[in-house]
Amino acid sequence: MIRRPLRPLARVLSARAEGSDPDLIEAEERAARLAQRHREERRKAETRLMLLGAVFILGFTAVGARMTLLSAAVPVEPRGSAGSEPIHAQRADIVDRDGAVLATNIVTASLYAQPRDLIDPANAARQLAGIFPDLDAGDLTRKFTDGRKFLWIKRTISPEQRQRVHDIGEPGLLFGPREVRLYPNGAVAAHILGGAGFGREGVGAAEIVGTAGVERQMDSRLRDPAEVDTPLRLSIDLDAQVALEEVLAKGMADMNARGAVGILMEADTGQIRALASLPDFDPNLRPAPPVSGDPADSPLFNRAAQGRYELGSAFKPLTAALAIERGEVTPHTMIDTKGPMKWGRYTIHDFHDYGDRLSVEDILVHSSNIGAARLAIGSGAAAQKAFLGRVGMLAPVPVELSEAARTTPMLPRNWSDLSTMTIGFGHGIAVTPLHLATAYAALANGGLLVHPSILASDWRPGEADRVISARTSAETREMLRQVVARGTANIADIPGYDVAGKTGTADKPLPQGGYARDKTISTFASFFPADHPEYVLVVSLDEPVTIINKTAFRTAGLTAVPVAAKAIERLAPVLGLRPEYPPADPGRTADGGKSPERAASLYTLAGND
Repeated sequence: MIRRPLRPLARVLSARAEGSDPDLIEAEERAARLAQRHREERRKAETRLMLLGAVFILGFTAVGARMTLLSAAVPVEPRGSAGSEPIHAQRADIVDRDGAVLATNIVTASLYAQPRDLIDPANAARQLAGIFPDLDAGDLTRKFTDGRKFLWIKRTISPEQRQRVHDIGEPGLLFGPREVRLYPNGAVAAHILGGAGFGREGVGAAEIVGTAGVERQMDSRLRDPAEVDTPLRLSIDLDAQVALEEVLAKGMADMNARGAVGILMEADTGQIRALASLPDFDPNLRPAPPVSGDPADSPLFNRAAQGRYELGSAFKPLTAALAIERGEVTPHTMIDTKGPMKWGRYTIHDFHDYGDRLSVEDILVHSSNIGAARLAIGSGAAAQKAFLGRVGMLAPVPVELSEAARTTPMLPRNWSDLSTMTIGFGHGIAVTPLHLATAYAALANGGLLVHPSILASDWRPGEADRVISARTSAETREMLRQVVARGTANIADIPGYDVAGKTGTADKPLPQGGYARDKTISTFASFFPADHPEYVLVVSLDEPVTIINKTAFRTAGLTAVPVAAKAIERLAPVLGLRPEYPPADPGRTADGGKSPERAASLYTLAGND
């Protein structure tokens, strides 16, 4: 900036020429210079004030906007900056094939304490023990006063319990939001659903994870945020499930059995309509797993998917089907059944002496061990093993139950000729009832191996899944129909519903080796209607015994078959199957029952196996 001169020469000379005082010019210039400086300082001050005002306006605008956002947001529990993943409590519902809810989430609360905020710890502990009988007042008092800052009291509480805790009036007792898994049908389908529990937990949420059954097997699908609003639809029919469980529970009690299994499967698709294992449990109050003893003693044990049993004569139709498929026999081929049958130092017996020769059909009808053994050794060990592999008997059942994937069949170490014969009539190999149901579906549906599933789908087997020819399947179906019509399963000959199937009674192995003579697994594997099978039903009873005329019977014909017959009578209407009555049978009375003479002969047959 150029400073103004205080005594401009031109003005001084002009003043002198005019006779004015040149000193006045200096005074004027000083005043002008001072006024200019004041103007510049004022301008700077005004600029600073404007900038400061703009900063204040921007600052208050930002604070106001942030406060608006915070007031509109849902409050959540503060989280550390360590980058931990949030806890997702949501979990998709599980429904049956018709949309009935089998499992869902409900909102409840958790209870925790901040002991340093408790006004009267002893009184709080005493009142909490009154609300929750499983809590000990002395133990709570000790924990409230030992210096800790946080204490879980209850992971979940009911609304009534929350109100009672609230009425205590202690500021140190706090509630956190919780979602818990609810099974509205209680113990129904317990072994299918399995159960769920808490994974990672925080004050504001808890992760729900599957612990068994479909809840565990499909855990990632059920917890997927993208799928949480889409229920997982099972193939289970809730009405059929309830009916099967009720019949099975009564049959288990009537037959004094230790346990029971029931499996209802669609013959053409492998979709499971109902699956029951007794004793069962309530998934809402799932008990703790056993830490010792026999796992089968626990209600958590899924006998259908985990129980490996020698299923006895129920294997004989597989032996006959293999021989027919290989072209070695037909249903009417006569087989040597003269007994006892010697093989080295071992002897194979039949329950009764059935004569020197029986047809293949009558081997099944009368359940001849000797006849099945001769069919099996005729096919050979390699063919038998390969066939059992094709029908799924040598690997875990690929069903959506976590227990099934961990259950491998028990096979002979050395598949010898003797093993081949004993496996031919269901001994020396232990599989689950689910294995048996899968194999029977292939026998019934025209020879196609199904993939058993509890998930609803449109999948059906194709020619790539064929294990036997349609002709072998048809001939096997007819033979199994004869087992019910005039053989060991005659009690299942239900008027209006043509049932086909095979009984099986196997002595239970002892832990120290050998077999118990008074403990059996009795099984009836069946399908219906016999001429165009729609459903496979397998019923097994663990250690059944029924008393008839003061005599104890353990054979499947008098234990498992009556229970299965009741189940079919209950299930058929539920499944929409109408009874079909054939022309009058001389062996039946006018009301559809069996005549006394025929009933007596069939009763004798039922005691064979």
